[in-house]
Amino acid sequence: MATLRLGDSAPDFTAETSQGSLNFYDYLGDGWGILFSHPADFTPVCTTELGTAAKFKSEFDKRNVKMMALSVDGAASHNEWIKDINETQNTVVNFPIIADEDRKVSDLYDMIHPNADDTLTVRSVFIIGPDKKIKLILTYPASTGRNFYELLRVVDSLQLTAYHKVATPANWESGEKVVVSPAIPTNEAKEIFTKGVEEVKPYLRLTPDPTA
Repeated sequence: MATLRLGDSAPDFTAETSQGSLNFYDYLGDGWGILFSHPADFTPVCTTELGTAAKFKSEFDKRNVKMMALSVDGAASHNEWIKDINETQNTVVNFPIIADEDRKVSDLYDMIHPNADDTLTVRSVFIIGPDKKIKLILTYPASTGRNFYELLRVVDSLQLTAYHKVATPANWESGEKVVVSPAIPTNEAKEIFTKGVEEVKPYLRLTPDPTA
């Protein structure tokens, strides 16, 4: 299985989940998606992550992003684990968790890394655009919980830069200044970005967030 890279088409699949059988592309529809994997059910860090994801669902909904999680355990185990997540994290898990016992989806997305573990999935994150192309890939070690504020920030950047000729600088937050695409001459940039263009260097031009 070739390693997936940015810009590749996200593999489609149909799988059993905690919410029944779902087709990934149908589930995403014409919106954005986040697919994130967990090594196994009843693991401590992942319990906090899934609880946090549930609490962030309304923020992802605002951005037209649907979440789907994955673990190599079965649906019955997922449903028992969800009870623990809801209890300990004071939330309600409100998105599907794939039951990937045959590791079909794990293999499609190259989530089994033998140097980390022969059988358990690494903790990956894939952000997928409406065109079903992979826009971001992150892989975390088992010891480090994911930062959902960062995932929201990345989605904001991806959605902004998908529709405007800008990039987002280091530590950018929604509403802050953005970088004008180097491909646009400054005179043209001043016509496009009517809020103003600040030329720090010929290759580094800033403009207010065009959506703010």
